[in-house]
Amino acid sequence: MAKAIHSMIRVLDEKRSLDFYERAFGLSVAARFEFDSFTLVYLSNAEADFEIELTINKGRTEPYSLGDGDGHIAFCTDDLDAEHARFTEAGLAPRKVVELDRDGVLLARFFFVADPDGYQIEVLQRHGRYR
Repeated sequence: MAKAIHSMIRVLDEKRSLDFYERAFGLSVAARFEFDSFTLVYLSNAEADFEIELTINKGRTEPYSLGDGDGHIAFCTDDLDAEHARFTEAGLAPRKVVELDRDGVLLARFFFVADPDGYQIEVLQRHGRYR
């Protein structure tokens, strides 16, 4: 069977993105590859093998258009309220915590935060299928 190994996003400012992902999720550079017209940076942490691949196109000055799609990356945590407070204190501007029920049973507790390029990231309370 195939195994998911990374998700790629295009970012405008490598330094700003590295700072955000390290402060928000404890991700650090696992690998970095320079090419003539772009750079690939792979980020990971000890929690999982899955990586975020940042693609930085050299010479690009205009922000990327993210369109009207609603795709996102998701992380889970043991203490959502503590993470929300930490994000707030770090100036990362998380949105409010939301609870999603299905048939009267809690399905998920989560909040969203935007990275420096506007990508929406979901942070979920570790619960049920979100482990």
